[in-house]
Parts: sequence; C-alpha cells; structure tokens
Amino acid sequence: MQLNNLTILDERSPVTLMVSGEKIRSIGTGRFREDGDYFQIRFTDALVLPGLINSHDHLDFNCFTVFGERKYKNYTDWGRHIHESYKEKINEVLKIPKDLRASWGMYKNLLAGVTTVVNHGAHLEIENPLINIYQEPQNLHSVEFEKNWKWKLNNPLFKNKDCVIHTGEGSDEQSVREINELLRFNLLKRKLVGVHGVAMNPVQARHFKGLVWCPESNRVLLDKHAGINQLKEYTRVVFGTDSTLTGSWNIWQHLRLARSLNQVSDAELFGMVTHSAARLWNLNSGMLKADTEADLIVVRKKNKIPTWNDVYETDPEDILLVMHKGNIRMFDKSIQPQLIGLPGGLSRFSRIRMNGIVKFVEGDLPSLMSACYTNG
Repeated sequence: MQLNNLTILDERSPVTLMVSGEKIRSIGTGRFREDGDYFQIRFTDALVLPGLINSHDHLDFNCFTVFGERKYKNYTDWGRHIHESYKEKINEVLKIPKDLRASWGMYKNLLAGVTTVVNHGAHLEIENPLINIYQEPQNLHSVEFEKNWKWKLNNPLFKNKDCVIHTGEGSDEQSVREINELLRFNLLKRKLVGVHGVAMNPVQARHFKGLVWCPESNRVLLDKHAGINQLKEYTRVVFGTDSTLTGSWNIWQHLRLARSLNQVSDAELFGMVTHSAARLWNLNSGMLKADTEADLIVVRKKNKIPTWNDVYETDPEDILLVMHKGNIRMFDKSIQPQLIGLPGGLSRFSRIRMNGIVKFVEGDLPSLMSACYTNG
C-alpha cells in the first residue's frame, strides 16, 4: 500500500510512505507515483504520526464515568469512598460481561489513534483485536490492594518478566512509605515499572525500569502531579490514560493537560506515547521508519508547515486514518471514495459520527455499544 502526499512534522516536502505486509517499507520525498501494482491513497493537507502507545489502561473498566467528588490523600482513600458512594453504579457496569467491556476499552483507544495499549490487570481474551493489546508483564495492582503481593513479586517463575504496579499514588507520607516498602521487598531485584508515582522521589526512581505518568487521573484523584521534570533523569517516563473511572476517554485531552504543566518539552512528551514507550516495552513501533511496524495515524494538517501545536490540538475527529500493522482500522469519510477497491472490502467497517464528523471503523461498533447498554 502506498500513502501519498503526507507531511512529517517539521518537514517542508511531502512524503510517500510505502507499506508492505505489517511493516513500513520506505518513506521518501518527492511526487507520488501512480504506477505500480499496489493500493494507493492520496491525502490533502495531512500530517502522518506514529500510532500512539497508551502505557496504562484497564480495558475492562472503560464503561464507567468519572467517580469521585473531592480530592483524596491517596488511592486507598479514593477506593474506599467510591465503593461506599457509588456501589449501585459500579454494580450496574459490572453486570456487563467482561469481554464486552474489554472490547469497548479497545475501541476507546482505537478511536483516539492508539495502536498499542498496555492493559493492567488480569489477562483479557479479546477476539481478533484491532490494535496491539500488550499483556506481557506481570501485573500487580498495588501494595495495598494486591493480596499476597510480596509472594507474587518474588515468585521465581516471573523473575525475568517486568512487574507493573501502581505505586506512590498519593500526596501523603504513606504513599512515600509504600514505594520504600515495595523496593525493600523486591528481593529478586525484579525490573519494576511503576504507575503514577506522584509521591516518588529521585532516589526511589533509580530503582525502577520505568514510570507511567497518568496526569489526568492524578488531577482527578489528588490534584497533584508527579515531579516528572526531575524523575525523567533517573528512570524512563512513559504516558498512560488509566480508565474512564478517572478521566476522559480521549488521550489527546490527557496530553494537552500534561503539556500545560510545562514539565517536559513537546518532543519529550510525544516521545512518551511513541518511541520511548516502544523502547520500554520492547516494541518495533513508535517510529516512522523503514522496517518498523506500520502502526501510524494520519491527521488533518492545520498549518502549511505543522508545528507541535498542530499535534497537540488534535482530537479524534481530526484523524483521517488509523493503520495497525499495515491494516486500515479506521478512516474518515473524506477518503472513502479512494477505498472502494480496498482488499477485503468495506463491509467490515461501521459508520459512526464523532462530533458530527463521519468515520468508518472496523467491526460492528454500534452493536457493541447496544450490547453494553442492554447488559448495563
């Protein structure tokens, strides 16, 4: 497949991107070619970006709305409150079969341009996933909520796996002590990836392979953020949304909040959802480069020569194309005429509207939404 007349950030000349199988074959400048025995799409005023990598989500917890009506000291304080105050609403959502909730969590990410999501929790079986559902690490919830966490952390069967765990999710001294306890009982010196780390300090950060920053979740629960400007010097920081229990479904909104905090540069922040995240999880994606997986998104270009402002002003309705491993998963109505001869046909796509803009997404999304509503 050949994608023509695309702009890369900070590049003046349009590029042609060639995809073969699951990978990017080449990216070249100059005029597009209409010859050749491959499928072609020509774009107008379009910017191509790597597909986003969401490094923290709970896929089966994305049928919830945001719960919480005050700011909390830590996640245990929040957890106790929502189970007391929202018990009926929680039970209503949990009536929806887990496979339906997990599928909706996948679509939440796909519709926003995420091509890899790291699921935290029990392993989920999603039939024919449309994006990469990364579930390779050992997942422990937290020191407070994971039963027998010390034994699980030090189980020799998992010694060579990364361990992902919520830690330091609070603004009090207890949250600082929790990180110290986790490190003290990491007897096998496992490679730890912490999630949230609001209470984390640089000394602690040195002992983590990575930290997942979830700024919107931290704002909703704590109204406080991790010191990413310091912690990034001691561990690899990547980016996550968490579930809709604690924030918007739209990852671009999360990124705009992070940008407004002025803790990292625009390039560093975008790296947290692309190439830096790919390195942490050992993925062959997150870059527009030959021989990497063809995970990419094409978005409307707002200026002739796009800048970081164009990137961070993106919303799901601005996305013209989502490609995962060389397969088109979503596209905008404006390019539909060019896709009439798409291998496999267009019947597998559902028509939806996002803020009045028509999109076509692979799968029967309306039926999924109806099933979630009927069961909930």
